[in-house]
Amino acid sequence: MSVVDFLWLFFIFSAIQPILSRRLLEQARLRILLQLERKRGSRVIAMIHRQETMSLLGFPILRYIDIDDSEEVLRAIRLTPEEMPIDLILHTPGGLVLAAEQIALALREHKGKVTVFIPHYAMSGGTLIALAADEIVMDPHAVLGPVDPQIGQFPAASIVRAVSQKSINEVEDQTLILADVAEKALRQVRAVVQKLLEDRMPPEEAKTIAEMLSSGTWTHDYPLTVSEAKSLGLPVSTEMPSEVYKLMALYPQAGYRRPSVQYVPMPYRIPEPVPAPRTRRS
Repeated sequence: MSVVDFLWLFFIFSAIQPILSRRLLEQARLRILLQLERKRGSRVIAMIHRQETMSLLGFPILRYIDIDDSEEVLRAIRLTPEEMPIDLILHTPGGLVLAAEQIALALREHKGKVTVFIPHYAMSGGTLIALAADEIVMDPHAVLGPVDPQIGQFPAASIVRAVSQKSINEVEDQTLILADVAEKALRQVRAVVQKLLEDRMPPEEAKTIAEMLSSGTWTHDYPLTVSEAKSLGLPVSTEMPSEVYKLMALYPQAGYRRPSVQYVPMPYRIPEPVPAPRTRRS
């Protein structure tokens, strides 16, 4: 075999290898989903957003809730019998309010029980989706987050607050328009959250919690722990199926840099203690 032939084989293998690896990974994910469906007698939907890379160029791609996600989730819900439970495995930093609202409202209207599993985090729009569930199953150290809308790079609540503290003559027209949009966004998200919460608590209590979650009480990345979520009256438990963790392991982070966290994988054996050296007496 000549050097040219060897190079051609190398390039062909380099092009095919990512495709084969992706196909094998997808098959492994589907097997875990089927195992969980048989175990729980439900339709299992996974919406997992990690930073991914383009297969050949290696550029990082940041994933978040978008219209494509809402279209796929709504299609999966339509294909599910009305009385069949739905289990949604959710791992996301958030995303578009429109897409998150579409998913949340569709889950709320499903007649079967809806359970959302959060193995690590579901922030912003992810929390909005979780509020539509009959049960939220979280890892003991998983977190939710506030759902206050963001206008560009700024929180809507902060824009409204900043404008309210100044005279109208001190504020530019563009900032006033921005504040008007921010006020509408706050009102709209608050109404959706209240609508989702009223299914499991009195209207006044739902209104209070909706105000807390959507009006900028915390910073947008504030982690709402299991205990805080329970204190808000959310139906939270920590009985996470092992299949969820196995599925998450099949969504590795992008490999364009060296891993910053490493450990010995399972099965883990405790090392034998090293005996201390014997001291001699004189």
